[in-house]
Amino acid sequence: MAKKYFRDGSTFNDIAVGFGSCIASDRITADGALVGFMYREQPDDQYDSGWRFLAGDESDDYANTPKNLGLYDVNTIANYDSAIIEHLDAPFGTAFVREGSILIVDHTSVIPRHDTQPDARVPHP
Repeated sequence: MAKKYFRDGSTFNDIAVGFGSCIASDRITADGALVGFMYREQPDDQYDSGWRFLAGDESDDYANTPKNLGLYDVNTIANYDSAIIEHLDAPFGTAFVREGSILIVDHTSVIPRHDTQPDARVPHP
């Protein structure tokens, strides 16, 4: 069964272009929840931004079930929640948590960091 998305992609604007791909929870893309937790880890490949977006209320079982996640362009998630945009240049190993209408640095999460910190934007073929 195909996923049913909360927003119509034809209404999206180019507000966070060039960052590459990301992984996001269906709680955001299918249910319309705001991003409640975002973190950046070492990318999986040259097109991956390293960004992972969750609503923050997912159980471990939900978040660990691949069918509940999707691969998206970062611009898509920015159209769901523009609060992420100002943080997209953050280095690998950074996490943010929602506090009211904004996302603030989450100092309690431990995300693996690597010595290299390439530019946040990734090349597109």
